[in-house]
Amino acid sequence: MAEMFENDEPQNEESFADLLDSYDAEDGNDIRQGDKIYGTIISIGKSSVYVSTGSKSDGVVEKAELLDENGQLPYKVGDKLNLYVVSLNESEIILSRALSGAGYAALLEDAAANHTPVEGKVSGIIKGGFSVDIMGKRAFCPVSQIDVKYVENQEEYLGKTLSFLITRFAEGGKNIVLSRRDLMSRDIQESRDSYLKTISEGDIVQGRVIKIMPYGAFIELAPGVEGMAHISELSWSRVEKTDEALVQDELVSVKILKIEKKEGGRNRDDSDVSKISLSIRQTTQDPWERAEQTFSVGQQVTGKVVRLATFGAFIEIAPGVDGLVHLSEMSHTKRVLKADDMLEQGQMVQVIIKEIDLNNKRISLSMKDAHGDPWNGAESRYPAGTVVEGKVEKREKFGLFLNLEPGVTGLLPASVISKASEPSNYERLKPGDMVNVMIAEISEESRRISLAPPDAKEGNDWRKFAANENKSQSIGSMGALLMEAMNKK
Repeated sequence: MAEMFENDEPQNEESFADLLDSYDAEDGNDIRQGDKIYGTIISIGKSSVYVSTGSKSDGVVEKAELLDENGQLPYKVGDKLNLYVVSLNESEIILSRALSGAGYAALLEDAAANHTPVEGKVSGIIKGGFSVDIMGKRAFCPVSQIDVKYVENQEEYLGKTLSFLITRFAEGGKNIVLSRRDLMSRDIQESRDSYLKTISEGDIVQGRVIKIMPYGAFIELAPGVEGMAHISELSWSRVEKTDEALVQDELVSVKILKIEKKEGGRNRDDSDVSKISLSIRQTTQDPWERAEQTFSVGQQVTGKVVRLATFGAFIEIAPGVDGLVHLSEMSHTKRVLKADDMLEQGQMVQVIIKEIDLNNKRISLSMKDAHGDPWNGAESRYPAGTVVEGKVEKREKFGLFLNLEPGVTGLLPASVISKASEPSNYERLKPGDMVNVMIAEISEESRRISLAPPDAKEGNDWRKFAANENKSQSIGSMGALLMEAMNKK
């Protein structure tokens, strides 16, 4: 038995040593400066964030490095981060999103080979780009590689410390070429892939207007993720020009209508999403759903002319709710052949709602009913024998048409003009001239007014002229003589 224990003891010691070695290996004792660490946040302090590195020592990264563009920390305990080992000792591992500091040429060469980000300070503007101080060495960044956007002012980058990828490392570090654009594109790609996994068709999200086009607007949902809202989806109201509805950099709510995939795509990630269709108007209720409670037949409303057609005009009576005024419903006073003879786009008008068809989203409107029929009460306003002023509308062989008020026109017959004391005064009249006339006869039902000169030669008797024009009411010669004698008396 003792012999057995004697034989086992060295074996147990060896196994224990192996376990320690194994533990040290698993615990990451081989972590070196420049290594990439994928660690879990275990604690968030006032100025530092502590990360599990898989070794006996935890890593620490400056909290300021992790803040987003709004100065907020977008991470919480349990989130994982990709970081790089800047320096390490027995008790602490200093981490960063990019390699920085004095460093060594070997680290730069490894960073170039492994596509590891490095930090550098833009120290000057040179031909074709920028001079960058990076880990004690001078490097070159082409102007086209300093940003993902077009660079208009190079001086805005001077003095800034930025992260870069090394795209060329030659001659032992004497020839180093950098690209910030590639690094930004890579970060944008990661952000895009992550964001696309969180959205679905039908979601309502926030976005920023980044480009306005005649046919719609491009809206950035997240870095590297853009969608397009067609002009028809900007508002429930009719939009003629995109810039009338939106402005550059405006923040808007949008509904994701469709996420289109490239042919052959299997999963919804960046590789197979080709187009995202958006709608701004569908983030709010369709105004036609409220039309039944808002409008009623016979109601008078004010609307804006939004479109002229050959058969009439479309009037917007509420945002997104248009009604049609047919040509026949535009005026009591004249025959309208073209809508633009009466209206202009953008003009505000009064209309009466004649009919509502919610199923087909149609509303019939009338302008003439809103203004009333000018012939209503005409007989009381223009009793026979009244002298009024009229405006010459046009001259015909059989007489003059005179406008007494908008929509009310009378005829001064040529046969009656000849009985005026000065017929030539009427013969010289032209359209637009004003002249005094007498109401000889009026019929509100047939919409006709017969006029006569107030100074007719034959005794100023308007009834005689009216009788001469209306044979059915003419009287015999004896009666005429008797009436003339009575009038003279």
